[in-house]
Amino acid sequence: MIHKTLPNGLRVVLEQIPTCRSVSFGIWVKTGSRNENDRNNGISHFIEHMLFKGTERHTAQDIAEVFDGIGGNVNAFTSKEYTCYYVKVLDEHLPIAVDVLSDMFFHSQLDPTELEKEKNVIFEEISMYEDTPDDLVHDLIAKASHGSHPLGLTILGTQDNLAAMTPDDLRNYMNEHYTVENTVIAAAGNLDDKALELIEKHFGRFAVHGRTDVEREPDFLGDLLFHEKQTEQNHLCLTLPGLSVREETLYPMILLNNALGGGMSSRLFQEIREKRGLAYSVYSYHTAHADSGLFTIYAGTAPKQTEEVLKVTLELLEAVKRNGLTVNELKKGKEQLKGSLILSLESTGSRMNRLGKNELMLGKHYTLDDMIRRIDGVTMEHINSLIASMFSNPFAVAMVGASDEPLRGFRRDALVSV
Repeated sequence: MIHKTLPNGLRVVLEQIPTCRSVSFGIWVKTGSRNENDRNNGISHFIEHMLFKGTERHTAQDIAEVFDGIGGNVNAFTSKEYTCYYVKVLDEHLPIAVDVLSDMFFHSQLDPTELEKEKNVIFEEISMYEDTPDDLVHDLIAKASHGSHPLGLTILGTQDNLAAMTPDDLRNYMNEHYTVENTVIAAAGNLDDKALELIEKHFGRFAVHGRTDVEREPDFLGDLLFHEKQTEQNHLCLTLPGLSVREETLYPMILLNNALGGGMSSRLFQEIREKRGLAYSVYSYHTAHADSGLFTIYAGTAPKQTEEVLKVTLELLEAVKRNGLTVNELKKGKEQLKGSLILSLESTGSRMNRLGKNELMLGKHYTLDDMIRRIDGVTMEHINSLIASMFSNPFAVAMVGASDEPLRGFRRDALVSV
């Protein structure tokens, strides 16, 4: 791995993989919906869209045609804590890709006509999201967990906010957040010795400086929220406090999640879907933020079965709280985690993502051997300590469905007193 800070302070992280013919290249910016407020919620995602809408040198169609013409992929995504613009191209086309992507990053026109058109595109995206209850419930559980804290805001924002935004609003936000200090360049693949020179050519004059935001750590509220919608299923999330990306016990959390609901052999999947046939989709996941995290269980089930799904879920969690995991679950989870980690390294995109996120969120990098050592080092004591900490809190609960009746008798503190 090559780690370099350019003279202007921009951090660059590269990984050379001479055995492949592709390169994945990303611009990572430490800003997302967490950096917004009730008035400008959605602006990070809106900027992400607008950077594809044209510069002085390239129209939106030009951008699409350039990447189609070299057989490459260009895209972007916005999360709660960062935004990433990335390309994957053949190694010989990297100079073209970096030229166009840097032009988009630095010279987007934010044309008022394009801005209004793109608002309608995002309005449709919001409508599509609201018509998808198994997506909507995950935004609802973030609000049930964190309330008015920015981590409780949606990434897409609201139609009212977007309708009021002007090109100047986007420029002002970019001037405040799209700074050298908040930006990382990451690339992985068949990079030659001129890669750093290419990056310095296009990013060496980046001169927008500012301070990194001091973010307020969220409280875990453990609230209950219901969104009424005529659906065939109830879409339900139960959430407990999790861990931040910096926690040493993050690997125990990943292993616990795998055993509970992280795959087809997990307890939730086997009991609720395979043995009882109560749900088609049931799983758990862990979300790690810079200073906090959430552990969430999701299930989609018929209204008449919702109470039984809740009951069975509580029984499974109660058993975990009392007895922990089995030796076999811990062993199997470690092998599963190591396998998925090693397989992900076969993709230049996954390697680039790992480099960018680690530099942006942690400021440090672990070798594969380091990560495998940390996984192998997880003990049953680590798991049991984590379980005791997690299950000492009431659940946050969110549901999207036609009626909240199945929730009326549900005790969010049911595991606290066990």
